[in-house]
Amino acid sequence: MPPDRLSALLERFRVRTHLFHAGPLCGVDKFEAVPGRGFLHLLRRGEMAVTHHARDGVLRKLAIREPTLLFYPRPLTHTFHNAPVGGSDFVCAAVNFADDGEHPIVRALPPLIVIPLAQVDGLEDALTLLFGEAERARCGQRLLADRLFEVVLVQLLRWMLDHPEECGISQGMMAGLGDPALARALTALHEKPGQPWTLESMAQQAGMSRSAFAVRFKDVVGSTAADYLTDWRLALAKARLRRGDAVKLVADQLGYANASALSRVFAQRVGMSPRAWLATLPAGA
Repeated sequence: MPPDRLSALLERFRVRTHLFHAGPLCGVDKFEAVPGRGFLHLLRRGEMAVTHHARDGVLRKLAIREPTLLFYPRPLTHTFHNAPVGGSDFVCAAVNFADDGEHPIVRALPPLIVIPLAQVDGLEDALTLLFGEAERARCGQRLLADRLFEVVLVQLLRWMLDHPEECGISQGMMAGLGDPALARALTALHEKPGQPWTLESMAQQAGMSRSAFAVRFKDVVGSTAADYLTDWRLALAKARLRRGDAVKLVADQLGYANASALSRVFAQRVGMSPRAWLATLPAGA
């Protein structure tokens, strides 16, 4: 049975979607970058152009001529240019990732993913329900539309794991989860971060020798397996510290001998102690 490559990620780092537009867009519409917020736009009908700032690392201008999904996983200002009358038909949601820039999926994705709707297997049924909810005002419409957008997002992520190159993903966590052997090891690390992992035990999960595993992991993921495990544990530690968990409790959960051991690794990677890091967060973060 293949591993569940997404659940451990999305259970520990939540994603919420919120419908904010359904219907035509005419003329020029600008979507500003806001910390912690991405966008998921579904073009149902029509044609349009989308522009970005040249410094943002994405194409300055894109022409969209068929039903298309545009996913901005992290804050990036973009502008839609539609005909002044008639325009194009959209359903749009804001995407809010827990822990802002610390969300591992956000960090693993390119700034923009553009895919024709017909290309993503499995979307049709969810899109039919979503578009149906968006078209008619009924009790619970917004709540149901928000949940359906989350279904679309999970199906998109599932498809991306099997088609990384088509999404502009050449290296990183998502590329690793797209590799059948590495996916078994990565999923085990995500599900059991507090286990006393060694290179040998990780390689066993992948069904590979230590040396072959180490080379493939570095080539595909872009870091050593040990560094990846440390980064994953620290991402979890930050999320739990934000929620108010004590450093000692977090250290126990993540496989560190004591609070001092976690604090030492935290300071090496983050540049400050857990307490100092928490003090830098805005109120309510």
